[in-house]
Amino acid sequence: MRHHVKTRTLHRDKRQRTALLRSLARSLVMHEGINTTVAKAKELRPYIERLVTNSKKNTLASRRSIASILGNDVETTKKLHDTLAARYATRAGGYTRIVRLGRVGKRVGESARIEFVQ
Repeated sequence: MRHHVKTRTLHRDKRQRTALLRSLARSLVMHEGINTTVAKAKELRPYIERLVTNSKKNTLASRRSIASILGNDVETTKKLHDTLAARYATRAGGYTRIVRLGRVGKRVGESARIEFVQ
C-alpha cells in the first residue's frame, strides 16, 4: 500500500527521475509549454513552482541554487530569473496549468500539456 508516499517513481530509479525532471523543467522554462504524460506533468508541477517562487527572491544565492537544481544551465536560469520571476512578481503561486489532451495516438487520456499561465 502507498500510504503517505507523496512522489511518483515513474518506473525509474532516483538518478533517472532527477534527470527526467531536470530535462522537463528546462524545456518548460525555455518553451513555456510542453506536451507530456499526465503523471509526468503532475510530478513536474510542484518541482517547477518551487523554482519560480525561489527565483522571485532574485538573489545570488537563489540564482546559484536554481542553477544547481537545473544542472548549471545558464540560459534557463537567466530566463527564469529575468522573464518569469518578473511576470509572476505579484502572483502568490499557481504559475502552471495542466491541460489534458485526451486521445493522442492509440492511448486514451494519457497525454497532457503543462504550460505557464499568463
